[in-house]
Amino acid sequence: MEREVSADLQEQDGLETSLRPSNLDEYIGQKNLKENLSVFISAAKQRQEALDHVLLYGPPGLGKTTLAYILANEMHGHLKPTSGPSIEKSGDLAALLSTLEPGDVLFIDEIHRLPKQVEEILYPAMEDYCLDIVVGKDSATTHSIRLELPPFTLVGATTRAGDLSAPLRDRFGIVSQLEYYSLEELSQIVARTSRVMQTETDSDAVREIALRSRGTPRIANRLFRRVRDFAQVYNEGQISLDIAKTALDRLQVDQLGLDSVDHRYLRGIIERFKGGPVGLEAIASSIGEEPSTIEDVYEPYLLQIGFINRTPRGRVATQKAYEHLKINYQEGLFD
Repeated sequence: MEREVSADLQEQDGLETSLRPSNLDEYIGQKNLKENLSVFISAAKQRQEALDHVLLYGPPGLGKTTLAYILANEMHGHLKPTSGPSIEKSGDLAALLSTLEPGDVLFIDEIHRLPKQVEEILYPAMEDYCLDIVVGKDSATTHSIRLELPPFTLVGATTRAGDLSAPLRDRFGIVSQLEYYSLEELSQIVARTSRVMQTETDSDAVREIALRSRGTPRIANRLFRRVRDFAQVYNEGQISLDIAKTALDRLQVDQLGLDSVDHRYLRGIIERFKGGPVGLEAIASSIGEEPSTIEDVYEPYLLQIGFINRTPRGRVATQKAYEHLKINYQEGLFD
């Protein structure tokens, strides 16, 4: 049984790898960022230097991790992935840095969650490619050892750029925000996923899945997998428009990509708090979700499509939200 589970996990990892583009030319979307990165990579190669450190920020699922893999591949280095919460002590980071080879990319996801003492170890590593280690048991025997590091690139990813300390943020030479994807870009991604998974998909079905993916490639690929399951059971594996609509409706994903949590969130503001303003903690408690999940995962898209506003007094549902939920909107409701 364990071997079967292991095989399934390996197959899933292989699928994720095959869906992930390996170079900038294959990467869909983020046009301005791609063009700039292409220049920076070419310049670094011509100078035979490591690419400058890169900070990528934006909502989850937009391709920050994928870009880290691409940068490592384009610079002909290895990617060493980790995350902020997993680096608890300075020694953990030192162990990671000591394994780097010239041109490698150290990828730290959720970099805003690095402990302060760990973050300070990064400063000389990023600026001077060196590592200062304090050894000794007491004040009489402690001394500092400086270890030289090979030229490397740190790629940091975060959904909360504002939570990064100024000294850390200022040490990144390339700082870029990832934007939500257009319908056309998402359609290209879904079509590519269909080819990789060898699943026959109607063009109208591709567009329907893209339409309900809330501007996010990760969600597009997740929805495609689930629609593929319905197609396999009900339509001999072919994804038609009818199958796509049926599957997405069954998944409770509406035509703007809003799911049951989005609906509970909006209805909570409108029905429980008279449209707002209401504080994040209050609305999170009323619908049984974590405030951080709402703020990082759900609110960015709702803000993007104009369904909520953040005000000094709290969250407010807009007229668009009322119209989408088919709830009567009254002018002056928020006065």
